[in-house]
Amino acid sequence: MKKYLVFIFCLIASITFSQKESNVKFGKISPEDFNKKVYELDSNANAMIIADIGSTEIVGNYKGRFSLEFKRFKRVHILNKNGYEIANVQIGIYTNGSSEEDLQRLKAVTYNLEDGKVIETKLDIKANVFKDVINKNYVVKKFTFPNIKVGSIIEFEYKLVSDFVFNFQPWDFQGNYPCLWSEYNVSIPEFYYYAKLSHGYQPFYINDKSERTGTFVVSDINGTDPAQRTNITAGVSDYRWVMKDVPALKEENFTSTLKNHLASIEFQLSEIRYPLTYKNIMGTWEDMCKSLLEDEDFGKTLKSGNGWLEDVNAEAIKSAKTNYDKAKNIYSYVRDNFTCTNHNRKYLEKPLKTIYKNKTGSEAEINLLLVAMLKKAGFTADPVLLGTRSHGYVFSMYPLIERMNYVIAHVIIDNVDYYLDASEPRMGFGKLGSNLYNGHARIINEFATPIEFNADSLNETKLTSIFIFNGEKRGELQCNTKQSLGYYESYRIRDKIKTDGKEKLVADIKKAFNADINISDFTIDSLNNYEQPLSINYKFTLANENEDIIYFSPMFGEGYKENPFKANERLYPVEMPYAFDETYVLNLEVPNGYVIDELPKQTRVKLNAEGDGVFEYRVVAQSVGTIMLQSKVKLKKTIFQAEEYENLRQFFNFIVKKQTEQIVFKKKS
Repeated sequence: MKKYLVFIFCLIASITFSQKESNVKFGKISPEDFNKKVYELDSNANAMIIADIGSTEIVGNYKGRFSLEFKRFKRVHILNKNGYEIANVQIGIYTNGSSEEDLQRLKAVTYNLEDGKVIETKLDIKANVFKDVINKNYVVKKFTFPNIKVGSIIEFEYKLVSDFVFNFQPWDFQGNYPCLWSEYNVSIPEFYYYAKLSHGYQPFYINDKSERTGTFVVSDINGTDPAQRTNITAGVSDYRWVMKDVPALKEENFTSTLKNHLASIEFQLSEIRYPLTYKNIMGTWEDMCKSLLEDEDFGKTLKSGNGWLEDVNAEAIKSAKTNYDKAKNIYSYVRDNFTCTNHNRKYLEKPLKTIYKNKTGSEAEINLLLVAMLKKAGFTADPVLLGTRSHGYVFSMYPLIERMNYVIAHVIIDNVDYYLDASEPRMGFGKLGSNLYNGHARIINEFATPIEFNADSLNETKLTSIFIFNGEKRGELQCNTKQSLGYYESYRIRDKIKTDGKEKLVADIKKAFNADINISDFTIDSLNNYEQPLSINYKFTLANENEDIIYFSPMFGEGYKENPFKANERLYPVEMPYAFDETYVLNLEVPNGYVIDELPKQTRVKLNAEGDGVFEYRVVAQSVGTIMLQSKVKLKKTIFQAEEYENLRQFFNFIVKKQTEQIVFKKKS
């Protein structure tokens, strides 16, 4: 009996151990590995990542310093043709112009099962690995696996050696494809301190940390002189992170950027510590701002003479008298006379005078020119550095300039703060695009003034009123429509009219009604007053075909025809660009010769107990032969966590169902 118990214990111990390690090794492929056509983790997957395993350690090098050694192994099972995309691989490599990270020992193999045998097709590294220069600090080496078929298993491995210890490789545990096993092993000596930033909502299957003592050999080979060899003994922290059965993360509606929500970890070098010479690498926000203000491609150009701007300002300001009008005229001049060529920059790539002469530049160049003009006109003005929603979160506690990718202008007018973006045509003075409301930002001044651009501070308000009454012609209904739009919808319509013309807008409105209508007397107020939202007015006629029963859709084109939240579940937050308040009012005269047979029921529902969302639907038949209907949808906040998603989805399901209900009229007997 004891022998059996010992055997069972050993078996359990063996199973437990096997669950702690991946048994997937490069080159170890058997015919049985091809058996699975569908994986339980995701039965609809186009490809399944079998294992993705990486490691980074810091080692001494022959240059008197330290290097990062990053190793990666990845195996994928391609399940259908839609999974072929994963066979295109890109490896990012950092460069400073004079040297770059060294890609070593790259191997890539495609395996196919033919007549019960595993057939290998190896990538020709010399002939089929290509290099693309992305920018001055980033290149990629890329390749495509050969001989890809449905059912292929592909795998690659490589080593990347980097002398740039600040460029510690991040790790994505999650991506566009599901993954059975994702593992990252990291060893960090005590003389380098990295801030670790984790993202995502997936739990770790393994999250281990252990301590040991390590010895680092640093050699300095300098010409023909004997090598200077130094041994450094220091404490080392070994980390092991594993996620198992990680679902793919697909982009849904109302997502800032998926990289905010992917299960991942990244590292930022913060300090160099004993036994090396101490140095604060990350510094403070004040340090970062001071550096930017002294940078010739950023702040220094704003402090230089710029005497030529006197004449430019005179042309821009014109006859403006008040400080507000002067600043507004300068802003309008830059916005209306310069074309933005890139909305993802932090520095000047050309002198301000060249930008002025060419009338083109990146958003950073255009807005830095705006700051320089405002300063020259006597205003307190500074650049603001921020990260756009699509670029990812900015962390207030970490002064990481890599997290920021956009420059706007800040100006104080009569003790009031204004934030400006002259790179966007038709953007009003003091207005910013909703994509810039991404939380933390910094005014680049001596105080490194922190500011917050939160989407909750934006409220898009819309009011639509439709009045329908019997026309002079038999069976005809006359309709008057008035709309007061929210600012961002107004901005989109201004862009649409500029691109496609007013006639296309009218055609789109007619199409949205889903009825045979004729639109007339179409007018738009404030089209060229970019600070104000638009007002739209028009008339239309509806023909009654003299049916015995009329099914009348009272929301016309203004209701929700489908739920914007289609997925059954959501693994990360909903991020709306702004809060909103939409009100629709209908005053409808009962068609001549008909009576009301059926009206939708009134209702009022709240999204949750806090009332973060409210839907009201009120309809009343009045004695004078008219129907009054009001529909109101209001969301008070912009961020809804994953656990709130089902409530939000059901809330909009209810709205869609209610707003598609019809009023029924029948002929008088």
